[in-house]
Order: sequence, then structure tokens, then C-alpha cells
Amino acid sequence: MANQILDERDQQFVLYEMLEADKLCEYEKYADFSKDMFDMILTEAQKFATEEILPTLAESDKQGCRLVNGQVHVPDCFHKPYKLFCDGGWIGMSVPPEEGGQGLPQTVTTAAVDWFYHNFSFVAYPFATEGAAHLILTYGTEEQKRKYMDKMLQGVWGGTMALTEPNAGSDLGNMSTKAIRQPDGTFRIQGTKIFITGGDHDMVENIVHPVLARIEGDPAGTKGISIFIVPKYLVNEDGTLGKRNDYEIANIEEKMGIHGSATCLINFGDNNACYAELLGEERQGMKIMFQMMNEARLAVGMQGLCSASIAYLHALQYAKERLQGSSLMEFKNPEAPRVPIIQHPDVRRMLLWMKSSVDSLRALIYFTAYCFDKEKLGADEVEKDKWLGFAEILTPIVKAYSSDVGFKVTELAMQIYGGYGFCSEYPVEQFMRDEKIASIYEGANGIQALDLIGRKLGMKKGAYFMGLLGEMNNTIAKYKGLDGIATDVQNAVNKLAEMGLYLATCGKQGKFLVPINNAYPFLMMMGKVVSAWFLLWQAGVAQEKLDGLTKEAGIDPADTAALAGLIKNNKNAAFYSGKIHSARYFARNVLPEVDAAAVAIRNEDMSILEIAEESFAS
Repeated sequence: MANQILDERDQQFVLYEMLEADKLCEYEKYADFSKDMFDMILTEAQKFATEEILPTLAESDKQGCRLVNGQVHVPDCFHKPYKLFCDGGWIGMSVPPEEGGQGLPQTVTTAAVDWFYHNFSFVAYPFATEGAAHLILTYGTEEQKRKYMDKMLQGVWGGTMALTEPNAGSDLGNMSTKAIRQPDGTFRIQGTKIFITGGDHDMVENIVHPVLARIEGDPAGTKGISIFIVPKYLVNEDGTLGKRNDYEIANIEEKMGIHGSATCLINFGDNNACYAELLGEERQGMKIMFQMMNEARLAVGMQGLCSASIAYLHALQYAKERLQGSSLMEFKNPEAPRVPIIQHPDVRRMLLWMKSSVDSLRALIYFTAYCFDKEKLGADEVEKDKWLGFAEILTPIVKAYSSDVGFKVTELAMQIYGGYGFCSEYPVEQFMRDEKIASIYEGANGIQALDLIGRKLGMKKGAYFMGLLGEMNNTIAKYKGLDGIATDVQNAVNKLAEMGLYLATCGKQGKFLVPINNAYPFLMMMGKVVSAWFLLWQAGVAQEKLDGLTKEAGIDPADTAALAGLIKNNKNAAFYSGKIHSARYFARNVLPEVDAAAVAIRNEDMSILEIAEESFAS
């Protein structure tokens, strides 16, 4: 196995054989690019990931971050790759060239960072910076762009996202951080923010914090929130750094995982002198911050995919090398030779579940990025709205489903390693620890489910949801003869449509607690149906390619022995056959869970609300 970060053959398949991303170059916006250029970028990403980022994974976990005299020090091993990362132009790949980026399609950018997110502790620093820079690009004045954004996109300065407070948590409308207006139009910030990823570190000269706060006198709740630019060091008119701003890094959290990521508690304005500039318009803070939050949610989905991918590939390699037990046919023979554990049915069950999950997650995340590209390229507003609708619907699924399934894959990887997986001498226990946070931050997965149920399904009176179902049905129609898989997927899509309508009807009938109580089960149901759609799509493409290989080899597809020989000796045939089996397994073993979830939702059970708090424990 060439690498154990991701399957580059699968990446190429999703990009070019499934999504045909190279055809994006036919549009004027991306006419300066080509498939060869995309491949060169991905080759460089792979090289950088394997040579610079992966080697820091275990070391950064062991060393962690330190807070010394108010300054955070990241793991020593991060400094060199961070500089190389910035010098290589990996920050701002999709930012327009005129603003300092490369102007790449989001689909290709997503494929590039697929190589990096296995070490979230490291990439959190540059990509949080990029997200903050995007905010200034979209909502900042020209002066703010030149003052802050340019150096952020170069990686010379860092960036964060300062939302959460100790008493408010995810209830951002309850925040108490305030902004005090000054005569010169600037503000002074006072308040405390917690869980700030990359809140401080020693790899950059300055750090720019987008901070949510309420201007004194503005209304309570989310409608009264504004957003501000708060630099670590004030910036002089000539661009040089001035005095240290009035805030303190009070603590860095001791966490279960991602030890190399500095998760900070920041006290702003203890001396009433924390300088801040308004970003965008007053009382538009939540609207503005949602841009960065949505980018972060897609990034968390990528974290889930990458954690799953590296865990699966490590477990697969271990299963091929670890000798234990005899073959199924000789289990009664004590003299039988020991065989690799990949030959044992239960191990193969776990591996195929992991493979189908990773295959579907990569397709889900790349397709969502592709939707953003197609929205930009739409010939008219109708087409643009169609692709935007797909992205809107899929974003909470990318975040929640990918992070939960990603964690499950790391759990099964540990199971395949057995007792060794539980020990730190092998890497899977770190994969599992690092991934767990993904279901919690950037809006816990229950919040994502409420967003899907409460907002996304009803967008444009359900047109976005129905449009996505239509795309699924188009794929099913195209590959309807595929080994019965299409029938299973069609049944699941029908069940999803039925349940979406059912929950909407409950809401209209005043039974709003039914969709609220079942928001998370519905999101996971939809995640499985969407995954099945992508796996069917992949299997359909793979079957066509496999048919071409058998024809080229002069093999009758009905000749199972000859076909097995082709698959054994031809890497492409083996890959395509794996895609078909992955889809079949998922359709027959995972999709039945959709029916069970539908039954549970229709029960309209209120136990979770009816049980008294005193009854949870005596």
C-alpha cells in the first residue's frame, strides 16, 4: 500500500469518473486550469502530507501545547511544516487570484485538503485563518482587506472564530460579551470566550479574532449581535505592528484528543482597552458569522472523512499482516497454518462496513463542494438556485453524519487491532481520540439535525429537498438494472420522501414535538439514504468500466472463474469490483436501518419528554 492516509485511486475515481470535475475547465471561470494541473496539485498535496504533516501526528499529540507568560507555544514539530504550508500556497486555494488566492474550483481544493485533515491539530491553524480571512473578504472594507486579510492569506498572521462563552455555550443569543462604541467609530470589547481553536500560537506575528458581541443598548437575542475584528497586536497605518491589544489568554484546555491544537479561553478587555473594528453592518453578526460557521461545518465533515480514511487503511493493512487463527475451512484442525485475520468473516464484515462508509463520505463531501462550484457557474438564477439548494440541504449532513460515521470507523479500526488497538504503540487510539470532538464542535450534531428539520427541509417550500430527491431518482433510473441495488436504493429514497412529508404534516397539525424529538434519527436516516445514492452512482460507473475491461480481455461476464481471475490480476478490475460490492453491502445491510428508523418515528413516542427528570436515576 503506497500510503495509509487515503486511497488515491478512490480520490481519482470520485473526482474524474464520478463527478467529471475536469469538465469544470470548460467554463471560462476555470479555463486557465486543466486536469494535468489538478493532478499536479494533488500530487504535491500527497507529497506534502506524507513527508511533512503525517510525521507530526504522534509527536504533536505527545508534546501538546504550552501556555507560558500569556503566550501559547505549539508543538515544536509544527513550525517547519506550517511555514512550508504557507509558502506552498495551500491557504486560500479557492480565493480569487486578484485577492491573493489561486482561484481553484472548490471541488479540487476539497480533494487537496483531503490529504491534510488526518492531522486536524495542525491544519486547524491555517484553515481557521482562511475562514476568518474569507469573512473579511466578503464583508470587510477595502481598508480592512488590505490591513488584515492579505497577511492572513499569506499565513503571516493567524485567524480564529470567537463565538462560545462559558454560560451561553451553543445558545449564542445569550452571550454577554459587549462592545462599547468609541467617538472615532471603533469599539472596545469586554467579555470572555472559550473553546477558541488556535486562539493563540507562536507560528505567526499577529492573530486576528472575529468576535461576536453585543453593542451596548442593542436588543437581546441573536438579532442584537454584531461581529468585530479584534487583532492581537494593533496595526499601524504603515502596516507595521503596534501595541499589544487588551486581552489575555487565560487558559488552554486539556483535551481528550487534538492535543496539538491550542483551544483557548480568552478574556477580552480586562483593562477596558480592547480595540475592535466593526465587520460588516451592526446587528448582522450572526448572518456574517454563519458564513464561517458553514465553512467550518464542511471542514468538520472533512475531518470525519479523513479520520475514517486513515483509520480504515491502517486497519486494512493490519488485517492483511496479522496472523491469527486458521481458515474457516480448517478451524477444527489444530495443525492448520495461521492465516491473516482478513480471512475471518467478522473482520471482513467490519472492513466492508468501513470501506462503504469511507467511499460514501468521500463522495458526499466532494459532491457538496462540486455543488458550490456549479452554483457559481450556473447559466441562470434557476440553475444557480438548484445547486445552492443541494449544498444547503447537504451541509448539516456533511457535518453531523460524517463526524458520527467517521468516529464509528475509528472505533471499528481499533476493534480490528484487538488489544493492540487500545495501546498507544499503535496509532488507531489517537485517530479515535482526535475524531470524537467532531460531533461536538461547530454546532453539536443534535443542532445540525434541528437545522435540517427546522430550516433546510422547508427552504423554498421544500423545493430544495424535492430537488435532491429528484437527483437521486435520476441516478436510480440510470442504473436501474444494477444487480438489484437500485431497487433497494429506490425503496429507501421513497421512504425518505415519505418521512419528510410525514414530519412536515406533523408540524402543520401542531405536533411539532414529533419532528423535534426525531430530528437526529431523521438526519442519520437521510445520511444513509444519501450515502446509498452515492454508492449506487459509483457502482453504476464501476460496472460500466468493469464491463469494458472484461470485453477487452475477451471474458464472458457470466464466466465467474475467469472474472475472478481478472479481478485478482488487474488492479482496475479489482477496484471497480470493490465499488460494486461496497454498494451491494451497504444496500443490503445498512439501508434496512432506514425502515426501522421510519417505524420508530411514526410511533410518535414522547418518552423522552414524558419521563420525569427524577426518574432518570434514583
